[in-house]
Amino acid sequence: MTTTFNIMEELCHHFSLAEIQSSLASVNESLVIGEDAFGVVYKGYLKKGDTTVAIKWFKKGSLSGLSESQLKNEVLFLCQLHHPNIMPLIGFCIGRDPRLILVHEYMLNASLSDHLHYRNNHKVVPLSWKRRLQICIGVARGLHYLHTGGRCSVIHSFLKTQYILLDQNWEPKISGLLLSKRGAVDVVRSSLVVRNHNTFAYCDPEYAASGILTAKSNVFSFGVVLLEVVSAKQARDLYLERVNNPNYSVEVHAEKIVDPFLGSKIAPDCWKTFIEITERCLHKQGTERPNMGEVEMQLEFALQLQEKAET
Repeated sequence: MTTTFNIMEELCHHFSLAEIQSSLASVNESLVIGEDAFGVVYKGYLKKGDTTVAIKWFKKGSLSGLSESQLKNEVLFLCQLHHPNIMPLIGFCIGRDPRLILVHEYMLNASLSDHLHYRNNHKVVPLSWKRRLQICIGVARGLHYLHTGGRCSVIHSFLKTQYILLDQNWEPKISGLLLSKRGAVDVVRSSLVVRNHNTFAYCDPEYAASGILTAKSNVFSFGVVLLEVVSAKQARDLYLERVNNPNYSVEVHAEKIVDPFLGSKIAPDCWKTFIEITERCLHKQGTERPNMGEVEMQLEFALQLQEKAET
């Protein structure tokens, strides 16, 4: 009988711990390229240095709620995701505890968060408005695929700019899908309402109140991403501005916080379309939010309007 492990090995490479360790000269801070609540991401090299990869080493205890068989099922799920805007999995290593290590393609241009907030200790050139729109369109396509492209809806549990990575061609790849929710319908009950301040800023208020995660929860989080993209402000600051202002309006507020680098570079018709879809994504009631297919089309239309104005 074919086991889950056999299927996993057919879909992506099963690394031994020795292979993982040999791909890292040493596990030290100079190789760290990312970190979240679950683990640390290192830059590594495979095939005698010919292939650069990102190795996510999950912290001990960060996945303690999962048995080894559950962990294997999570990895098997990741191995089956295939879309240009979803982070591809190269391989995995499951050790004791159980301890998990995932090997992904290395994303040359880091994360969207890095480019919006200049987090790295080197100067990052701000993204142009067209580049930001193209990235948002790619993310919308990836989310639309997750919601409708398979036998069941896949709902990202922690969508934020930190998990939107950019390859050498600036194509966005959605990562952080290990603990995503899956179901035959687009509603999944979850006990995982994260109270971390940075993550909670992206959280759908209906999800926070009920613990019910839906595809529309991702739409709300994506609305926060859109606002972050146009303002280059941290999501937690945008969250505080929303909750502390009873008369908050995306259209009025966005004009006040637009990224100074963009200046007057956004065409008026493009701005109107972009802000309208952002406001709809951030509607307090999930039933009033658009689906990701509609969001994708509106963003593509906004890009067309921008390009038309420029020519």
